[in-house]
Amino acid sequence: METTSESTNRSTNFLSEKYWTVRELASSWHVSPDAIRKLFRNEPGVLALGERSPKDKRPYLTLRIPESVALRVYTRLSSVGDRKVDLFVKTI
Repeated sequence: METTSESTNRSTNFLSEKYWTVRELASSWHVSPDAIRKLFRNEPGVLALGERSPKDKRPYLTLRIPESVALRVYTRLSSVGDRKVDLFVKTI
């Protein structure tokens, strides 16, 4: 069972954590905003406001990405180099 102090600490961490916009993170990582949206659209912990996937329209979704989630994804993506992965190999 969670104590009151544990709940208070979790709330304080949540409120003090930096939240990135899609454009801020795209600029920081030097990628397009669309790439950030694709990476984080279904990532656990991301604050998503709006429609996730209307079938006949472009989804209007505002994402706010907590710093801890951005770090988790960055770590996951940068560890890809440790495995042998062929990325976008074009055969002629």
